[in-house]
Amino acid sequence: MKKLIAEFIGTFWLVLGGCGSAVLAAAFPGLGIGFAGVALAFGLTVLTMVYAIGHISGCHLNPAVSVGLWIGGRFEVKDLIPYIIAQVLGGIAAAAVLYIIASGKPGFEMGGFAANGYGEHSPGGYSLLSALVCEVVMTFIFLIVILGATHPKAPQALAGVAIGLALTLIHLISIPVTNTSVNPARSTSQALFVGDWALGQLWLFWVAPIIGAILAGLVYKYLAPVKE
Repeated sequence: MKKLIAEFIGTFWLVLGGCGSAVLAAAFPGLGIGFAGVALAFGLTVLTMVYAIGHISGCHLNPAVSVGLWIGGRFEVKDLIPYIIAQVLGGIAAAAVLYIIASGKPGFEMGGFAANGYGEHSPGGYSLLSALVCEVVMTFIFLIVILGATHPKAPQALAGVAIGLALTLIHLISIPVTNTSVNPARSTSQALFVGDWALGQLWLFWVAPIIGAILAGLVYKYLAPVKE
């Protein structure tokens, strides 16, 4: 239960910090942080939580990460579904808090609410195929970094830095394409509040990250298996 509570809190912080920066701060008149600031915000949420809850739950914060670690032989299958449920609930709770905060401003409009999309709902107008390839590849690389940084032979003290910076770079690359998911819990939380098109396109932001995570788990397990 402690692990699940930690995953709930960690995913809550990821969604509130990352999506919150996009909804509240990215376009603030004259002082907006832009998409580079949003990318950094997402990276900082993971970086801070690695050191806050990594020793409790492993700090997955992401169903794709849990799947990738399981495939890579680093996570027990019995914990997979409970972790995913805790992550999704944490994301939804954060989106609810963000909605309460954001809607307190006069003239508030839901808009995209930091949801992920493709086609006309892609920030740069990128196609379904572009979004699919982007999300698979970005999640693949993210899991390669996670599996590598947390390997017993890697310098453990710096794992959080590597993982946080990797997520920042991933956002710098892919925000224009899909608004960056690589995390089904993050995508689900925002889509539930936007509804309509966001729910209709949500399938991609479950399927693509999980495919990327499975591929990374298989590749890294081959490259550097952890011997019991």
